[in-house]
Amino acid sequence: MTATPPLHLKPRKRPRQARATVTLDAILEATIQVLLSEGLHRLTTTRVAERAGVSVGTMYQYFPHKQALLYALNERYLDIVAGKVETACLELRGASTPEMVEALVATYWQAKTERRDVTRALYRSAVELDNEALIEAFAQRVDAATTAMFGSASDATYDDLALVNATLLAVIFGTVRNVFERNLPAGLETDIRKQLTIMCLCYLETARV
Repeated sequence: MTATPPLHLKPRKRPRQARATVTLDAILEATIQVLLSEGLHRLTTTRVAERAGVSVGTMYQYFPHKQALLYALNERYLDIVAGKVETACLELRGASTPEMVEALVATYWQAKTERRDVTRALYRSAVELDNEALIEAFAQRVDAATTAMFGSASDATYDDLALVNATLLAVIFGTVRNVFERNLPAGLETDIRKQLTIMCLCYLETARV
């Protein structure tokens, strides 16, 4: 992500060597494990260091406190999701609108459900963070990718593509988050995903020139 974190949430250092990258990966994965097993309120840098198999001193070299650790975890997660959306949108340029919508919904849904327990944990952790810049950076990447994709559609054009795209993403993102927050049964979740695709296609049909 290209967001500049608030000063108090900045990591103390970024990994520059392969070994340091492995250490950081272990710390972030351990953070997920502690979040899932202990819960947000019992998450501490000490517990994460123990789970990751690193010293508290090593942990402190990267993250001064719990909030900085959670910020880094959310940053990595959003970077992965944005990357998947960007890849899908690039591959679908020039395709038909139904193909684009189906791929976009499927890609975002899959990215969020691949590790659904992690997604839920991160939704909860976000309440403790000053992550406005992080969310904005994510939104800008996804907006750019989806706008370029829909702008290249072989079967539709729009007077206000930016507005149409923003509305569509709001519907998709909001629906997926609602499904997670309500912890709906798998069968109903599948049905909602199908209905979401239909809803998006109907909206785009009415919005096209």
